[in-house]
Amino acid sequence: MASGNRGKVAEIAAALAGLPVKVLALGDFGPVAEPEETGGTFEANARIKAAYYADWTGKPCLADDSGLEVDALQGAPGVYSARYAGPGATDSLNNQKLLAQMAKVPDDKRTARFRCVLVYSDPRGSELTAEGTCEGILLHTPRGAGGFGYDPLFYLPALGKTLAEMPLTEKNKASHRGQALRNMADKLARYIHEDRRD
Repeated sequence: MASGNRGKVAEIAAALAGLPVKVLALGDFGPVAEPEETGGTFEANARIKAAYYADWTGKPCLADDSGLEVDALQGAPGVYSARYAGPGATDSLNNQKLLAQMAKVPDDKRTARFRCVLVYSDPRGSELTAEGTCEGILLHTPRGAGGFGYDPLFYLPALGKTLAEMPLTEKNKASHRGQALRNMADKLARYIHEDRRD
């Protein structure tokens, strides 16, 4: 998994538990320079990371890129979600900027979605992609102490709570990353089965 975040790697491993694979973190391979994410879309950035780390480790690699798309902001912050408030931005600063940008937007125009794209790449050049989205509404004030990023502002009307108010198991069922992982697990299962027949 193209991540040094052990929590994320554990989440991925749990989602792929039914497959004959062992999920490793970047830290299992020693220090490495990160690739520059120059893509204009989530898929492009995930592809850059997956191909780069597959080449560097010599192992199949799964990479993700995700972020928040706000309709009233023409899809921003998008691929810049993690650094919306500038280089080195914290979750708090990103949320403050988003709230400022949305200050005059009425409730019925505060629609948004989280989008996640996963790309699998192996040293042989094979590639799989999977995507997940989670539709919601941006609140005027944060709610909930869980999650990270924009989760405290992202409200799901059907569930009556923000992502930050959900236990992790519930969040994984509803979230963009959870959907993308389930889609990728299905694709990987078919890919592995076909590969073994060859």
